[in-house]
Amino acid sequence: MPRVRSNVARLKRKKQIMKAARGNFGGRSKLWKAAKETVERGWVYAYRDRKNKKREFRKLWILRINAAAHQHEMTYSAFMNGLKKAGIEVDRKILSDLAIKDADTFAELAAKAKSALSAA
Repeated sequence: MPRVRSNVARLKRKKQIMKAARGNFGGRSKLWKAAKETVERGWVYAYRDRKNKKREFRKLWILRINAAAHQHEMTYSAFMNGLKKAGIEVDRKILSDLAIKDADTFAELAAKAKSALSAA
């Protein structure tokens, strides 16, 4: 069986890794082993943090909604429960945006949530 020489494929992989390693400090962008370790670790972090980013944004939205709900003498959980009972389905991203940019609309939603809670 003839010997397989993987020059083309190996160099293509190496070129991809070295291109991804540009911008790193020192040997991490120049030396093969250091560059490969850095890039692969970076890809692991990137994969993990794509998931974490969604968690972080949800936390931020909830914090903003909670702060705005407290201005209307409500807790976050009571506010969300009131909206649910009132039949208002608005996601947290939109509610957070309303709390920051359109306080009047948020106040109306808070009033509807309060009335739905008192009616139940």
